[in-house]
Order: sequence, then C-alpha cells, then structure tokens
Amino acid sequence: MILTVTLNPSIDKFYQIDRLRPYEVQRVGEVNNTAGGKGLNVSRVAALSGEAVTAMGFVGGHNGALFESLISQPNIRRSFTQTQAETRCCVNVFDMERKKSTEFLEPGNPVTPEETARFLEEYNRQLPGADVVTLSGSMPKGLPSDFYARLIEAAHRLGKPVILDTNGDALRAAIAAGPEWIKPNADEIRQIAQGDTTTLEGVIAAAKELHQGGIAHVAVSLGKDGVAVVCESGVYRGITPDIPVVNTVGCGDSMVAGFAVGTVRGCSVEETIRIAVAVSTANALTKETGSFRMEDFNRILPQVKVIRSDL
Repeated sequence: MILTVTLNPSIDKFYQIDRLRPYEVQRVGEVNNTAGGKGLNVSRVAALSGEAVTAMGFVGGHNGALFESLISQPNIRRSFTQTQAETRCCVNVFDMERKKSTEFLEPGNPVTPEETARFLEEYNRQLPGADVVTLSGSMPKGLPSDFYARLIEAAHRLGKPVILDTNGDALRAAIAAGPEWIKPNADEIRQIAQGDTTTLEGVIAAAKELHQGGIAHVAVSLGKDGVAVVCESGVYRGITPDIPVVNTVGCGDSMVAGFAVGTVRGCSVEETIRIAVAVSTANALTKETGSFRMEDFNRILPQVKVIRSDL
C-alpha cells in the first residue's frame, strides 16, 4: 500500500480558454474539477497504475465534502482528518493559443492543535500497513516547519521509505530527517543548494551535494527535459519523448507516483525512473490534473531514454 499525505489539499479547477487577456472578461470554454493538492495527484496516478493507496490529509467544510466526493478511484481509501475550516480552491487557467498555464493558488486555512493531534494519531495507525509513504506539497498554517521531518522520523522508526516533494522551509527542515527520495524542480533546488544551479551541470552538482548529505535519491524534475537522478549507483538522466502538451499541471506529482510505484514493485533505479518519466509524460496528454490513460503510458514507456554515468 502507498500511503499519501496531502496536508494542504484543494479543489483544483481547470479552466480552458482560447487566449488569456488580463483585465478583461474571460469566457471559459471548459471546466474540470478534481480533488487536488500534490498528494492527491500522486494518489490518483498511483491508483490508476494499479496500486492500493490510502490518502491522508486535512479536509473541512462544504468544500471538504465536495473534495472527498471527487475521489472516485475504487483503490483509493480515504482517511482524512476533518477540520472546522473550509478546504481551499486553486485555479489553473490554460491558454489554448499559447499552450501555457496561469495558476491561482489559495493559501489554505490554519489547522488547530487538536486537529493536528488527530491527524498524527491516524498517521501512526496507518503506517504499519504502508510499503512507502509520500509527503507532498505545502503545509497549512498552524503546523511547525519541521512537521514533515516528524512524519519522516515516524515512518523510519517502522522501516518505511519516504518520498518527499515540497519546498522552502519545509524542505530544508525535512532534509535532516533523511527521506529516501526528494523531488525538487530546478527552481526548488536553488532554494536549498549552494553554487550555480542555472545549468544542468550545476543542478547535478547540487543534487550530488544533497545525496552526499544523506538523501539516497535526489531527483530533480526538469520539465520537458525529463529528470536528473543522483543516487549511490550513479547519475541518471530520464529523457522524455516530444509530445503535444495538453496540461502540464500535475506532471511532477505523477513523477512522484512513478517513483512510489517503482519502489513498491521492487524495480531497479533505471526502471523506476523509466516508469516515473513515462507516467509524467502521459499526464501531460490529459486535461484532468494528476491523471493518465494507460494506452498513452504503454506507448510512451519504451520511448523513454535513461542514460547513466558514474558519480
């Protein structure tokens, strides 16, 4: 079972428009609502890949009820902690002419100490049944900056591997706890690394530094250029095939799901990277955030190139 944690979930609204014109009335051509937040994207993609998932996090109010109703995959079990505050909404406006997105992300309401305590109790109850834990996204107000680190330490006490995908202070605080995987993008690694990370060489050097500091797998997502992974067996480049992009939101989360699926199935590093890049690429072919079609995945998987070099 893959245990996914989304501390700051949202209802994600995808608006498709012909062309984004700021300060004008916009006519939306198509709308899709999904249960969002980075960890829910991980949950859906892992479930569509055939894995059992337990999804955790904080939800509340009328939005929280709608959020849970949008989780339709039969192999995602919901185990959310209820809050008094409303679950947030986030909007992705996709410009069809430019093939680019503009996102509006609400911050999320604070959680109380009592709600936090209930979440931790449920998290510790779910951990024994987990094969891997994913921790994704931002944290709502009311949680300490080291909260992810605490979740990692609890998982490690039971020998459970952790995949972390966050940024800023939460990432800095969690690194010391030694998650098995981290997945910063090129911008996020600049927040935590020394040196010039504006080039691929600089990104890989920063990833090597983090790996040497105790992170077993440092995977830096590179958008259309795939991913660079530094681990004990070397430096890997996972290169995605060129595709017509529909929606890039959720591609990084799909990659995390691929890493989790590969971990649960005991795949090699190379095959895990191949799965992660293929499912991330397949996600970009769908309008729904954090989703893919298996026929797309099966077509893309053999096209993914994985190149290895020594550390």
